[in-house]
Amino acid sequence: MSDNVPADSGGSPADAAAAGAAADDPPGVSPPRVVALGGGHGLHASLSALRRVTTDVTAVVTVADDGGSSGRLREELGVLPPGDLRMALAALCGDDEWGHTWSEVVQHRFRSEGQLHGHAVGNLLIVALWELLGDSVAGLDWVGQLLGAHGRVLPMSSVPLDIVAEVEGADPARPFEISTVRGQVACASTRGRVRSISLVPEAPPASHQAVKAVREADWVVFGPGSWFTSVLPHLLVPELAEALVETRARRMVALNLSPQKGETDGFRPETYLEVLAAHAPRLGIDAVLADSGVVGDTTRVGEVAKEMGGRLVVRDVAAGDGSPRHDPDLLAAAFDDVFRD
Repeated sequence: MSDNVPADSGGSPADAAAAGAAADDPPGVSPPRVVALGGGHGLHASLSALRRVTTDVTAVVTVADDGGSSGRLREELGVLPPGDLRMALAALCGDDEWGHTWSEVVQHRFRSEGQLHGHAVGNLLIVALWELLGDSVAGLDWVGQLLGAHGRVLPMSSVPLDIVAEVEGADPARPFEISTVRGQVACASTRGRVRSISLVPEAPPASHQAVKAVREADWVVFGPGSWFTSVLPHLLVPELAEALVETRARRMVALNLSPQKGETDGFRPETYLEVLAAHAPRLGIDAVLADSGVVGDTTRVGEVAKEMGGRLVVRDVAAGDGSPRHDPDLLAAAFDDVFRD
């Protein structure tokens, strides 16, 4: 892939946003450069918060979705699955009328009796630009500029991927049997407990723009999100994984508010960290952000965070309606506290 961007933009949407906000920062102080890793609703939550904290945010997104509109476009056209990339772009839209409108447009799904049923407008727009430009990153930059995105969205790999999971107890009649499940949808919906994952193709090529963003970041944020299918895959792309270990950036893990049935059933807060360490033993972290209503006794999760080189930060970040969703303003305040410490 090339570094092509819209010819009249003068750079990526993230570059434009950072430049536009420079006047709002104290002299000599730049906003933190933040890279957020993940996919789907978890990444949408972190990006919705991060755009309130910094004008220099880059999303590095998984490209293994094989279901719904994304799966159909991937199978028919051989492209990267656009759905998680679309959701990340929508999350970076502003709170003004322009941002709200375009966020709703790209997230809108057609309802019909025909082949368009279930397709998201944003998926079709992204794929159309990929076909016209022949460059996935340039296409995403164009969509970001149209949306007025407060940041940049990049795929973690330049090729579509499949996730393969080792699952214990997928068959309830054989609760201790280990079996193999392939595909993001199958892994996320398994009836067993996921033990580990791998990628097909093995050792896929990283997006070099994503690698560059990680190496130049001030902070890298893992999670929240589907742990095995959205967060951990980044650590299985060799060049990206190496950058995540070697970057001078500090690293934060934002823990989920509740386990995900099947994929992380029965997980305690510290389990997310233990699984992360098992998949990337060389990866150190600097901070672990947990919700005060979820973490309970902080002893064990604090110990595991310390073993990985970090500290535990407990804040109120959950939505007030009782649902397992992050409140974007509360999460933004927590991010800001950690970045400033």
